[in-house]
Amino acid sequence: MVLTFTLDPKLDPDLRTEIVRLWADVTNAGGAVGFVAPVTEDEVWDTADRQFAGVGPDGPNRLLTAHDDTGRLVGVLFFESMRFEPMEHWRMLKRVMVHPDFQGLGHGARLLAEAERVAREWGLEALRLTARGGLGLEHFYARSGYREVGRVPAAIRVAPGDDRDDITMWLDLR
Repeated sequence: MVLTFTLDPKLDPDLRTEIVRLWADVTNAGGAVGFVAPVTEDEVWDTADRQFAGVGPDGPNRLLTAHDDTGRLVGVLFFESMRFEPMEHWRMLKRVMVHPDFQGLGHGARLLAEAERVAREWGLEALRLTARGGLGLEHFYARSGYREVGRVPAAIRVAPGDDRDDITMWLDLR
């Protein structure tokens, strides 16, 4: 399957709705993207609106989308600036998501590779992301060159008695 990547697509109401639907689907399939299943699209909207607020070619944050050859949204991620000059040489990747229907096909790795390509084109020196422990995500990101550089034990409370580590991953682009 061919994926088409778009940096800074027009965040019109249709795309916003598609991203929120993707976000809820990923969460409800067990994905760790800021919510704990079950979640509804309505519950995702407030967080999504805050994520969308700074996005755009002139904003501090950027959006990368992946669509299949039918035009269906397959995946997204956000490049987030820390808005702090001494950290402008790298970006945080947020909300790295691939729709559950397309997981296990290499699309997540391709999305990360495109993010790396874009970051290098911008002259960035690194990418950072965080992952919820207990899901093996650190191994997935390691296959794309990220290395674990920090871990905060039990920082994410998924449910009473179910605390997960907050794992920081780093990709050096130098």
